[in-house]
Amino acid sequence: MTHRRLPSLSALRAFEAAARHESAKQAAQELSVTATAISHQIRGLEEALGIALFLRKPRQLELTSQGRELQQVLETAFDSISQVVERMSAVPQRQAVTLSTTPAVAVRWLLSWVCMLRDTHPNIDLRIHASHEPVALDGVTADLAIRYGDGRWPGLIAEKLFDNTFVPACSPHLGLHDVAQLPSHPLIHFRPQGIASAPLDWSTWQKQAKVPGLDVNAGLVFSDETHAISAAVGGQGVALMGRELIEDELKEGRLVQPFGPELVGKPFYLVYPENRRNDPTTLAIRDWVLAVPGGLCTLSAPTDRSQ
Repeated sequence: MTHRRLPSLSALRAFEAAARHESAKQAAQELSVTATAISHQIRGLEEALGIALFLRKPRQLELTSQGRELQQVLETAFDSISQVVERMSAVPQRQAVTLSTTPAVAVRWLLSWVCMLRDTHPNIDLRIHASHEPVALDGVTADLAIRYGDGRWPGLIAEKLFDNTFVPACSPHLGLHDVAQLPSHPLIHFRPQGIASAPLDWSTWQKQAKVPGLDVNAGLVFSDETHAISAAVGGQGVALMGRELIEDELKEGRLVQPFGPELVGKPFYLVYPENRRNDPTTLAIRDWVLAVPGGLCTLSAPTDRSQ
C-alpha cells in the first residue's frame, strides 16, 4: 500500500481560501475562523514544505510561483470533492409520471404490483389515470398509456402486454353448464360511457352462438367493468368478460366459464411517445409494466410497433 505524504488538510484548506481571496481576512470569514488562525496555518504549511507560498505585502497576499502551482492543484481537487459530496448528499428529485389505462386494468392487474415500482424507483410518484377514453400522451394529461387496439398508433411506440379474449363467466352457484340454459339467466353487460367503440358485447357473441330465445338487450348494465365482474362473482347473472382480467377468479373457482364461444378482442399494449424512448423515467415505468406478472412480454429493448 502506498502512503500519501500530505501536509495538514486544514492548512491546505486555509491556504487555498487565502490564495483564492488574496486575503487572510476573507479566507477567515469563509472558513469561520480568525484571520490569525489562517496566518498560523499558512506559516505552518510553508515550514512543512520548506518554501514561501506568499509574498506578504500591506493589505494583500501575493502568491509566489510555487504558491500559484499549489493553489491551482488544490482548487481543482477541492472543486472535485465538493461536486462529489454535493451529488451524494443531494436530496433526489421526485418525478411524477401519469399512466393512463382502463379502470379494470388499473384495479385488477397493476395496483397489486405498485410495490415493485416503489422498491426499484422510490423517487417516482406514479399517477394512474383510469379511463376508457384515449388521452393525449403529452406529458401533461398523461405520459404513457395501456390501450387495447391493433398496436399501431402514429408517433407512439407500442409493446404488447397481453391478449384480450372475451368469455362467458358466472358464479358456479348458478349451476349453469349448458348454453341452452343461458336465456333463463340474467345477462350482465359492460357498456362504458363516453367512448365510440365499446368492447365486444353479448350482441356480438350471440351472432356466433345463435342461442334460441336469448334477449341480448336484457339484464344488468354497468359502465364500470370491475362492477360487472363483482356482480358475476355475486351470482347476479352471466357476464361476458375479458378472460385475462378474471384469471384469479377462474383459478380460485369463484367464476367459471361454462361454455363458449370465445371472442378474440384486440390485445392490450403499453404505448409511449417515440421521442421519450430514451427518457429514464419513461423507461422505468416501461420496465415495471413489462415485469408485472401476467403480461406476455419479458424485459427487452423497446420494439417500435407504431408504423
